[in-house]
Amino acid sequence: MTTPRSIKKVFLAREQSEGAGARVRRSIGTPQLRNFSPFLMLDHFTIHPGAGFPDHPHRGQETITYLLSGGVDHEDFAGNKGTIGPGDLQFMTAGRGIMHAEMPRQNPDGSANVGMQLWVDLPKELKACEPRYRDLRADEIPAVDIDDNRVTVKVISGRSHGVDSVRDLAYTPVWIFDVTVQPGGSIQQELPAGWNAFAYTLNGTTTFSSGTKSSSAQGVAPWHNVVFEAEGDIVSAAVEEGAGAAGRFILVAGQPLDQKVVQYGPFVMNTEDEVYQAMMDFQTGQNGFERSKGWRSEIGKSMVH
Repeated sequence: MTTPRSIKKVFLAREQSEGAGARVRRSIGTPQLRNFSPFLMLDHFTIHPGAGFPDHPHRGQETITYLLSGGVDHEDFAGNKGTIGPGDLQFMTAGRGIMHAEMPRQNPDGSANVGMQLWVDLPKELKACEPRYRDLRADEIPAVDIDDNRVTVKVISGRSHGVDSVRDLAYTPVWIFDVTVQPGGSIQQELPAGWNAFAYTLNGTTTFSSGTKSSSAQGVAPWHNVVFEAEGDIVSAAVEEGAGAAGRFILVAGQPLDQKVVQYGPFVMNTEDEVYQAMMDFQTGQNGFERSKGWRSEIGKSMVH
């Protein structure tokens, strides 16, 4: 027997400045939602030409970048570089330390580059691992159509309606789905029991059920974070028959980590002393940051590529 998850809270992701001229709608990592292990931050970013995220360090977390439109180049101090395009993802493990840049492509029509970036905590025993990248291209992501083709689920990570994702791309177990529901369609998505879960709405108005009472369902407009209670094993969503547009949302679930989170900017550790050490290591170029001394990315030298 399946148990529907109740909605804990729903709130709008308000726009703010970030990086060099970029705009983000941040939901996780704000006063509205902190300490939602294993998730540290969720940004819905818009990067216009001339803006971006030039050279900056990380330690102790993984970042998952999902590009919705446009293109973003990345380059790090180890010589890794590449580009993700629409529908592509990049999984970056910072581990013991990395310094990199993320800069937008110049789109022919001058449009912005839009996507999602999720920060996921690393288990304390992996915070000193070597940094790594894994790219997942749009054409590698399996999809499943359900409810008479009124619902399409891109299975980025995890399992949906008998379809498994290509591979595990993050150290911390995380399920990610990109769900589009046409008017009159509905979905019940199973999630691992006890995992923290949320949905971020991108388009249309989607109605999310809350527990077993139909009267407690909520219609949610774009750019909202829908946070679910940990109890239960399915999330139910639908779009009303006759709605003017399909509903689209990103559904994410992750295994909570039983550990303290101490964060200072891009450094995410378990104690204050470890954060202080991370800052000192970056400033002095040691313990994983040796290659950061004097390094400047090529893509960061110009704010437009």
